[in-house]
Amino acid sequence: MMNKSPEHIRRITCIGSGPIGGGWAAHFLAQGYQVTSYLHDASEHEALMRLLETAWASLETIGLADGASMDNFSWTCDLEEATVNCEFIQESVPEILELKQGLYQRLGDIVDPQVVIASSTSGLSMTDIQINCATPERTVVAHPFNPPYLLPLVEMIGGKKTSAACIDWTERFYKVAGKAPLVMKKEIPGFIATRLQEAIWREALHMVANGEATVEQIDQAVVNGPGPRWALMGPCEIFHVGGGEGGMAYCLDQFGPALKLPWTRLVAPELTSELRNAMVDGCIEMTNGEDFASLSKKMNAGLVEIAKMKLNQQLS
Repeated sequence: MMNKSPEHIRRITCIGSGPIGGGWAAHFLAQGYQVTSYLHDASEHEALMRLLETAWASLETIGLADGASMDNFSWTCDLEEATVNCEFIQESVPEILELKQGLYQRLGDIVDPQVVIASSTSGLSMTDIQINCATPERTVVAHPFNPPYLLPLVEMIGGKKTSAACIDWTERFYKVAGKAPLVMKKEIPGFIATRLQEAIWREALHMVANGEATVEQIDQAVVNGPGPRWALMGPCEIFHVGGGEGGMAYCLDQFGPALKLPWTRLVAPELTSELRNAMVDGCIEMTNGEDFASLSKKMNAGLVEIAKMKLNQQLS
């Protein structure tokens, strides 16, 4: 698996030009790699460049790696041209199983078998994706969080035919590339972070549907409550600290009985038109009708400050 160590990889191909594919391209460029993006159609180029320019403003604020430059970027609508000299592939095409299966079948035939192919899929299993690939041992799921150029998490898991060497190499590569890879124990729907996120989302939908809270109240509760803590510690560590000297044991012994109280509903509510409209209208009202670009810049600015703060903590 791979004739180069992760430290010596220089040429990366990103397949897909949407928010995730483009976000990956921005991240790799900021880390000093040479990046080629494969676009399904040339009409996607203009939107991709806007995304890269928006991302670059945030990345310059955080700090770029030596040699990082937008001049290292190229694009093509020819898959063979995009992958001819690549040393790593990050795939981010739409979540359509047949589309990914066909793509991996072709990549298995045209790409050097020592090149790892990583999928950004958020809901499909690599076991299913790799089924028609001639070299499935070098394929792995590498699920990022949006935007990939600012959030470090990459949830990794192989399929049934993925080799252990591929998992090990890819984990090392992402660490070298400035990410925080999390290798999962097994393939599960929704991975880890998304399932935790969805649990909160389901509760929010129930509260709105039952008239218990507004969209704005829910977001205020998170932003002004657990949200800032989650930027620094996970829920388990937060509870451990919250238990004082007794740690997690104190929390479990003290609050364990409350786990049986009917606080949570967890089962997803029926997404009626009324609930759907309440969520949509609430978001529009809460954001005063701001468009995606404005909201994205606002979010990115905040994430940059958090990233800078965490970097300063690591250096101190």
